[in-house]
Amino acid sequence: MAIWTPQLTGRHGPKYLQIVEALAEDIASGVLPPGTRLPPHRELAYALGVSPNTTSRAYGEGVARALIQGEVGRGTFVRAPGGARPEGDPADMRRPTTGPIDLSRNLPCPGLAATTLAETLAALGRGGGLAALTDYQTETDLAHHADAAIAWLSRSGIAASRHEVIVTNGAQHGIFCALMAATRPGDLLLTEALTYAPIKAMAERLALKLASVPLDDEGLCADALDEICRSHAAKALYLTPTLQTPTTATMKPDRRARIAEIADRHDLVLIEDDVFGPLKPDRPQPIATLAPERTVYVTSTSKCLGPGLRVGFVRAAASLAKAIHNAVGLTCWMPAPLMVEIAARWIADGTAERLTDRQRAQAADRQAAAGALFADHDMRADPHGLHLWLKLPLDWSADAFKAEAAKRGVGIVDGAAFAVDPGLRPNAVRLCLSHEADKNRLTRGLETLQAMLGEIPADSSLVI
Repeated sequence: MAIWTPQLTGRHGPKYLQIVEALAEDIASGVLPPGTRLPPHRELAYALGVSPNTTSRAYGEGVARALIQGEVGRGTFVRAPGGARPEGDPADMRRPTTGPIDLSRNLPCPGLAATTLAETLAALGRGGGLAALTDYQTETDLAHHADAAIAWLSRSGIAASRHEVIVTNGAQHGIFCALMAATRPGDLLLTEALTYAPIKAMAERLALKLASVPLDDEGLCADALDEICRSHAAKALYLTPTLQTPTTATMKPDRRARIAEIADRHDLVLIEDDVFGPLKPDRPQPIATLAPERTVYVTSTSKCLGPGLRVGFVRAAASLAKAIHNAVGLTCWMPAPLMVEIAARWIADGTAERLTDRQRAQAADRQAAAGALFADHDMRADPHGLHLWLKLPLDWSADAFKAEAAKRGVGIVDGAAFAVDPGLRPNAVRLCLSHEADKNRLTRGLETLQAMLGEIPADSSLVI
């Protein structure tokens, strides 16, 4: 069979994405049947007249999209389109036990809530009243769940009344509803220069203009925020002051106060994402305690108790809370009552606090192991965090490092995934320490990456 050469004529966007687009089309049409061996990335690069870096990135993206898979010593092969993903695939949200090691998913440590969940479900069955959990919610039901939200928020220092809290299907849903309520198409949304990746998609879906605010070692720069607000009519600012994604930074109290003051002066709505906050017991008070009338505070149970427990809690001033309630109704009518009931019971009986403590202990143990391995490298981390931020040596570009890691069976995320400005491509990668259930697999993955840091890429074109 002749070397596969994708047709790129008439395609737009970055070359590596054009290659992935052509790859997907040729797989879907049958030109590339399952099991087809693709040419080595250098041969494909020569055939297309592009750099090996471009084809390496394309193959890495193809792996991430479950179009192809690499086999050490054999090459890269086409997978069945739409077929079931094998256990351990980096694009699979399940916890792998074999195959590629997944350090790309920022989920809490697994299994801690499983036993407790069985006990809670049994108690629900014995107690009756299950019909209410399969029906639309009454005011009494909503009040009960709002009280659980108030109790959870209070542990982060957030005071709230029933008419100020909104229960959502996780924090991501809460953020989207907050944006729906606080902005209109064409408004300017500010965010950290490196941010939670779905924010970019949310802004696009809501027809919002998006601009970034520079970061330093402490997080979002207050002076830069003030300067942007002086020259642009921004409507809202989304930020993560505690255990920021991807940099792990936690903002100090004086800067939080400065941001609250700037927001007040420029009439800026703050959307404070504190999903990681409950994991960090020594964090400063949320910005929402300093500017409660203009801050929408968003948190959830997913990083502390279990990602499948899709329960988020939002606190907003009454003037905005009603609009967020309406956005929840528009997007899902109501959160799943059974999920919220489980969370409410765990919050009330102390289970939530115990599970959070265990997550902190697991995170600290894994962070210590990673810190020892990368002690001689430029790494940022927090002992209570679930991820770390690894800056790469000049011999490696982030996309080449990611592609090479995938070839060696380790899935990671490069810094470009978090950049609001396409021109800002930090030469760094995020490593998530809690998705892998087996700590031995985590250690092998980290050791693989540590070894790569000491190597020079085989192709000099991959050097930035």
